[in-house]
Amino acid sequence: MLTVKAIFFDHDGTLIDSEMTHFELWKTMLAGMGKELTFEYYHTRMAGISVMNNASDIIRDFSLSLSPHALFKQRRALTLQFLEQQAFPLMRGAKEALMFCKTRGLRVAIVTGGARLAVEKTLSFYGFEDIVECIVSSDDVVEGKPSPDCYLAALSQMKLAAHEVVAVEDTEFGLQAAVSAGIKTAAIPTPLSASHDFSAALGVFENLESWVATLPQ
Repeated sequence: MLTVKAIFFDHDGTLIDSEMTHFELWKTMLAGMGKELTFEYYHTRMAGISVMNNASDIIRDFSLSLSPHALFKQRRALTLQFLEQQAFPLMRGAKEALMFCKTRGLRVAIVTGGARLAVEKTLSFYGFEDIVECIVSSDDVVEGKPSPDCYLAALSQMKLAAHEVVAVEDTEFGLQAAVSAGIKTAAIPTPLSASHDFSAALGVFENLESWVATLPQ
């Protein structure tokens, strides 16, 4: 960790406890179209992947007649409605992990397959604006996770080399994105991603607290 200058955190499932809410939003929307989204499909095919890629997969697998962009816009509207009322709750140890980065002089980016607006809501609601230097979301790249584009964009924006960064992810798809960008990555699975393949991770941890405990204090 001596050469590490920055930590790149995923957002959904890593810093915020949002995946079950996302599942319920997708499930409600598809039910209105006469389609049933199962938890099994969501956690094996959707969790950790960008919303636009989710939209493309759903249209193919559920034989929907609208475009990925149209489905994406409907899904984004539901997220907006949710965030107008509240922020997503933080994952265990999220505040402490961010404060650790701040006190140790580690630069911080959030690299997410979700929407920028969700990250901005988290930062403003919990008062993390002065900690997070860079946000790269699905709004900022053509190909979302598991493509490395979002991580490559964050490296470029922060003028960092991959070896100067550690990423933190909760899914196989996010791990693949970071590792493909050359970034060593810690994995913290959630119940949704517990069956994912994390063999490429530098370590697998129970929660953010146990990961921070391994860092130089």
